[in-house]
Amino acid sequence: MKVVITGGGGFLGSQLALKLIERGNLIGPSGAPEPIDSITLFDAHFSLPIEAMQTEEGAAVDLALLSGDMGDRDAVFSVIDRDDLAVFHLASMVSGECEQRFDDALRANLDGGRYLLEALREREGKPRLVFASSVAAFGGEVMPDCVTDSTKCTPQTTYGMTKVIGELMINDYSRKGFLDGRSARLPTIIIRPGKPNAAASSWASGMFREPLNGEPCYLPVHRDQCHPVLGYHDVIDSFIALHEADPALIGDDRAFGLPSHRISVAEALTVMEQVAAEFGIQPGLVIDDPNPAIQSIVDTWPTATNGTRALKIGVPEPKPLKEIVRDYVRDFVVT
Repeated sequence: MKVVITGGGGFLGSQLALKLIERGNLIGPSGAPEPIDSITLFDAHFSLPIEAMQTEEGAAVDLALLSGDMGDRDAVFSVIDRDDLAVFHLASMVSGECEQRFDDALRANLDGGRYLLEALREREGKPRLVFASSVAAFGGEVMPDCVTDSTKCTPQTTYGMTKVIGELMINDYSRKGFLDGRSARLPTIIIRPGKPNAAASSWASGMFREPLNGEPCYLPVHRDQCHPVLGYHDVIDSFIALHEADPALIGDDRAFGLPSHRISVAEALTVMEQVAAEFGIQPGLVIDDPNPAIQSIVDTWPTATNGTRALKIGVPEPKPLKEIVRDYVRDFVVT
């Protein structure tokens, strides 16, 4: 079977591809595990390290990179070219970009999502789709501190709005029998390597990443800011668990909030310093640099998630925060 990962040029997309190559199979259209023979990463741009992931002819799994724009209908349809496929839809403009570029956000996140669903609708059978949604689906005065799958969705950002509409489309296309979709409402994923991006939550990785790399971190939010976080290994395993879950367990609400850790910035920095000491790292300075625009977006998000429904269908419990930080150091800092 073929696997398509939109947003495959990003950190999570590339990590998911490596995990699937290691795994070697997924539940296919037959309802049984089927070997993966092809993985296509679809994205607008690819870094040199991800370009180097492409496999040579004769490999057990053919990993290919396809440059394209989610807002280009023909490009999206071109990658959905088999009936025996699974799709992980991770492509999205991020929160900060969506607030600044409204029309582009609609084109990439809404139009692109619908093109993908329409392409899958034209295939035979009911292909499985896992969609990366977000806790930014919640917000407003009715939002509790800890959100559950029954919390009303009142997003207060354009990014969150596009995620909610994506979830609703997946629910309806699945109800119609066009596909078998599942949405994962992601908390903030840590710790992303590389440089900061335009996401309003970029600081949540930066407060670990920069100090552990011996660089200064400029913190745009206050230190008692609480936030739900999940490690990158856990979210990859969660995507796969959602894909593999028995359709009989999914029900009519196909959006699942993932379990997470509720941590404050101060707590996170304490754990970062403890892990740095374990590995003999002299961490860089953390410098308070308040950014009202970032703080105002973060203030609209929940501070905790309840992942009970997701756990019941096989999504893993999150690793302890200290182990998440250790994973990052082992994978990206210590060689």
